[in-house]
Amino acid sequence: MKKYFFLLVFVGIVASISTVSAQNVLDGVYAKDHVANRKPIPYPHVREADVMWSKKVWRVIDLREKINLSLYYPLTSLDDRVSLIQLLINGIQYEGLKAYSTKYEDEFKVEMSFEQVRQELGAISDTMSIKQEDGTFSDQIVSGDVRPEEVKQFMVKEVWYFDKNYSRMDVRIIGICPIREYVKEGSNGGPAQVQKKAVCWVYFPEARDLLARHEVFNSGNDAQRRTFDDIFMKRYFGSYIVRESNVYNNRRIDEYAVGVEAMLESNRIKTEIFNFEHDLWEF
Repeated sequence: MKKYFFLLVFVGIVASISTVSAQNVLDGVYAKDHVANRKPIPYPHVREADVMWSKKVWRVIDLREKINLSLYYPLTSLDDRVSLIQLLINGIQYEGLKAYSTKYEDEFKVEMSFEQVRQELGAISDTMSIKQEDGTFSDQIVSGDVRPEEVKQFMVKEVWYFDKNYSRMDVRIIGICPIREYVKEGSNGGPAQVQKKAVCWVYFPEARDLLARHEVFNSGNDAQRRTFDDIFMKRYFGSYIVRESNVYNNRRIDEYAVGVEAMLESNRIKTEIFNFEHDLWEF
């Protein structure tokens, strides 16, 4: 009996030592505490009386562009890093980040539950016939999986404004919206088609605290990585304008221009914003 007792004690000691040693494994030369404790830089105070000009602009960030790959990868958690869509999903599920429905455009009117966000990301339950041990088949409900790799674009809603108090043109991001791109099987044997679907809107100022605590891959230096908040606030991303505020229900560019004309219209809006600030000064 004593032999069994000492054997159990020995096994418990070995297990505790192995657990402690596993917790002490450091994948690097130092513990990363700086990014995990970062806070976003507060916005400067803006008075209504100081804003003499403003314009709302919607732009698309295509994650397949080389400059934006750090927002798309990694597809699974790797080296304490996650992709932007995975970070937003975790924030909605565990950290109280609110998601808003796209049915009312981008007005942040109707909140969405996490289950609704999962469904928009392709996690739709389906009924399948599953073979049992006795050889018979029975219908069972199988829950779908979230497909974050299908989010290939993000739409950003922002406001450009000129603040006469600081005498500068500035921009404030209002919201971001993941856009899911997937292949839908054609009906009646038709060819499959690529579909795009806006998942949800996230109010950017609410997400900044979460974005500031997670780093993004830096191809030049692993010790000096930016955070997601740095990427957006310092404009380290590539994008193109798809809409500006207008009298026609804020219609998109692709509703009245296609191809090269749409590209030229997007560049016209970009140039118009630049020229407004440039024309305010004399040289």
